[in-house]
Amino acid sequence: MAKVGVVLSGCGVYDGSEIHETVCTLLALDQAGAEAVCMAPNIEQAVVNHLSGEEEAGATRNVLEESARIARGNISDIAKVTAADIDALIFPGGFGAAKSLCNFASKGPDCEVNPEVARLVREIVAAKKPLAAICIAPALISKVLGDDGLTHKLTIGTDEGTAGALKTMGSEHVDCPATDFVIDSENKLVSSPGYMLAGSIKDVAEGVEKTVREVLKMI
Repeated sequence: MAKVGVVLSGCGVYDGSEIHETVCTLLALDQAGAEAVCMAPNIEQAVVNHLSGEEEAGATRNVLEESARIARGNISDIAKVTAADIDALIFPGGFGAAKSLCNFASKGPDCEVNPEVARLVREIVAAKKPLAAICIAPALISKVLGDDGLTHKLTIGTDEGTAGALKTMGSEHVDCPATDFVIDSENKLVSSPGYMLAGSIKDVAEGVEKTVREVLKMI
């Protein structure tokens, strides 16, 4: 049975992992007979009220603890996971990917990626194992690989501003609908727009399912 790492960034679209994208990922893996290995960094995060959309001043939560809500408690600190433990790695989206896994949301192309997240991305790529990113998560992949000077291609859909930022960080950006994916065969990268472009969970599910199938084919 293939073991696929799923990197979470909290619980909720505005400050953590996008729940629909994450659940679609976990379901697609389970339906394909793969084992999901959920993980998240053990760090603090800012908190957004998901009813008002406003950040709660002074409030903090722990990314690993919040991610455990989606993983039903079955989750590891990413610092304790290496590429040798898994066969592939997937990053669902949600603003947590751009706020906690990296700070792309505030710094754009000048962002920094969480050291343990960057380490595992580099290990996976060096081991020639498949890596997938959904929604805004390709931004952190772009930063890591761009800093390493690795030629690669990704998608975040069709948003010109975000696509331009990825290009600045070193990616070749490819426009893509929410129901499809972009593949970089040489680097074993797969990306899909998710809610960067999708108008419904149905569209998200279709893109995620295709992405997961492609990742598993690469193992």
